[in-house]
Amino acid sequence: MKLSSQSFTDGQMIPGEFAFATIDAVSHIALSANRNPHLSWSDVPQGTRSFVLLCTDPDVPSSAEHVNRENAEVPLELERVDFFHWMLLDIPSETREILAGEHSNGVTPGGKSGPAAKHACRHGINDYTAWFASDEQMHGTYYGYDGPCPPWNDLRMHRYIFTLYALDVPTLEVKGALNGANIYSAVLPHVLARASILGTYTLNPKLV
Repeated sequence: MKLSSQSFTDGQMIPGEFAFATIDAVSHIALSANRNPHLSWSDVPQGTRSFVLLCTDPDVPSSAEHVNRENAEVPLELERVDFFHWMLLDIPSETREILAGEHSNGVTPGGKSGPAAKHACRHGINDYTAWFASDEQMHGTYYGYDGPCPPWNDLRMHRYIFTLYALDVPTLEVKGALNGANIYSAVLPHVLARASILGTYTLNPKLV
């Protein structure tokens, strides 16, 4: 199976329109268009009954001690953890493309509604739900796609990995909340094929 995008080149920077935020010279960051990128795929294996799409950032700091703090930097050597940005479930087996902006077009404080999504799909709950839990203006349940917003003082360039899974079931049964860990566990026993594409992103002007 092959996965590609018209929105960014594999291994290269993701344009700001597909991010949650962009660099701002005064306030460090500014909210962006937050559009989901275009994705298309081919060479689907026989027996595919649905697809699941996951987007993760494996470079998120394991500690928030230095995150987005003046006169501080998030060190390269700090341990990193996964952050789920998008989980799209039950993509019909005949689908071969997701259009840019089809599932997300703008930042929604408190999160977009879900789990129902276009074309009889379901959206999972992304990790901005936990990130904004203590933010009075932004807290809520974040379904669907919310793009890159790495710490503006992080010395590491962040990677965003979009992985499409071809599954042998038409509907994915997920135990518990529709979060990244539960969805990933539910996907594994049903995978016929997988394909990935990687984009990078930073809000640190030193890395641009």
